[in-house]
This record gives sequence, C-alpha cells and structure tokens, in this order.
Amino acid sequence: MTNEEDFKTRLKIAKLKVQKKILSESEKKGSLMGSAFKLGTELVAAVIVGTIIGFILDNWFGTKPWLMIVFFFLGTAAGILNVIRSANRMQKK
Repeated sequence: MTNEEDFKTRLKIAKLKVQKKILSESEKKGSLMGSAFKLGTELVAAVIVGTIIGFILDNWFGTKPWLMIVFFFLGTAAGILNVIRSANRMQKK
C-alpha cells in the first residue's frame, strides 16, 4: 500500500514539473517574439525618421531629392546600429 501512495506522489511531482516546463517554454517564446518585433520596429522607425527629416530639409532648401536620399541612408545606418546594439544587450542578458 505504501508503494502505491509513493508512486502517486512521485507521479504528481513529475506532472507538476512537466507543466512548469511547458509554461516556461511558452513564456520564453513570447519573450523572443517581443524582442524580434522590437528590433524590427527600431530599424523601420529609424529609416522613416531619416527619410522624413531629409524630405523636410529638401523642401526647406529646395534641393529635391538629394537630402532625402542622404538622410534615408543615414537613417538606415542608424537603424542597423540600433539593432546591433539592442541585439548585443539581449545577448548579454
């Protein structure tokens, strides 16, 4: 009789461990998805901001489309640097 109770106790403990592992894996997947969205958003935002700044300066100085092109590439470079820095910070954690 004690063997049966002992078995039931060990089975309960094993089931709880499996449930905890499943929950932690799903939380990890959500965290990774959030990180991916963050990196993508940082890149796109930097490109958009650079392009808008170039567009405004082009209208102000009358140099269409040169400043917009220059600031598009500056925004792209800034976005890539932001993504690299964020990825390095995430990797250290």
